[in-house]
Amino acid sequence: MAQWGQRRSATSLGGADRLEVFRELWRDELASAALYRALAEHADESRREAFLSLAEAEERHAAHWARLMDERGVTDLRPPRLPFRVRVLRMLARRFGADTVLPIMLRSEAADADKYLGIAEAPAAMAAQEVAHGQVVAAMSGGNTARGRIAATEHRHRARVGGALRAAVFGVQDGLLTNLALIAGIAGGTTNHGFVILAGLAGLTAGACSMATGEWVSVWSQRELYENELRIEREELAAFPEEEREELELIYRAKGIEAGEARSIVDRIMSRPDVALDTLAREELGIDPQTIASPWVAALASFVTFAVGASIPLAPYLVASGAAALTMASVLSALALFGVGAAISVFTGRSVARTGLRIVVIAAVVAATTFGIGKLVGTSVG
Repeated sequence: MAQWGQRRSATSLGGADRLEVFRELWRDELASAALYRALAEHADESRREAFLSLAEAEERHAAHWARLMDERGVTDLRPPRLPFRVRVLRMLARRFGADTVLPIMLRSEAADADKYLGIAEAPAAMAAQEVAHGQVVAAMSGGNTARGRIAATEHRHRARVGGALRAAVFGVQDGLLTNLALIAGIAGGTTNHGFVILAGLAGLTAGACSMATGEWVSVWSQRELYENELRIEREELAAFPEEEREELELIYRAKGIEAGEARSIVDRIMSRPDVALDTLAREELGIDPQTIASPWVAALASFVTFAVGASIPLAPYLVASGAAALTMASVLSALALFGVGAAISVFTGRSVARTGLRIVVIAAVVAATTFGIGKLVGTSVG
């Protein structure tokens, strides 16, 4: 699960570079195997064997690359340190269950589908197995199969943890970057310590309230839309039960279920109006009535995450002043932003260093710009 799009074609590399590609593939296969074994430890019984089989396949792939390196004189193959992303995903699986990690892995598997292109030493069977691994993960995380959809419904509340974590990470990033730029601009325009603190507090409060209000309006509007769709579906179910029955039966038949079995499933579902409405909402509208978000929870989460991020560049001004406070705020913010970048890399599959440094550089440019503007305007006003 590395950054395959960044790897050069092995067919165009020299001996040393080719060995480095083999080593990278070996490390990635071992990392994938370790992650699958961790998922097996925290998955239900029905999927544990599947995860173990995937881990064993990845270990066989790793052995292939190790053998190629051994044939070329590489004898110092020690068990590699697991990548940061894999360690975080294992922690998430241990804390929240395997279903939390599967949606994140699914994106990585899709991106890795062509990772053996241009590598002559990769057997065709190995490349096909890697593609199959992505299909297996898709099925277990709720892909296009009927069984996958059912599994996704049963575990959707766990999978939502990944979305909540992403929202928290980006909320902290927004608060930190926004208030860092504001404080840098004010610090560039005035030497009044109280003004900087006042601006930082105002930015924290205004930004957090704005984020919370926007999130509340967005989620409330979405909730009203979903509730209206459910109301219409409830009325249609009461007025045209046979038409709804036929529609649901067609949905199951389109998924590959035999006509008789589909009819039997629909008969059981339609015998209970509450189950029928719930199923029609999921299958026809794509709505899970049990997971419609609360606008108040969303607003509070946005407020807290933004406030936490915004407090980081402000904190040094509560214990220092002048250039020392600005320097402390800049360093502390850079470290925090690098940490945010590391967290984002867990979801994107990109390099921790590259993602973290990119965010730090962007923040530095923004803060330098606002500081310069503050300096220019402050001097002009003075």
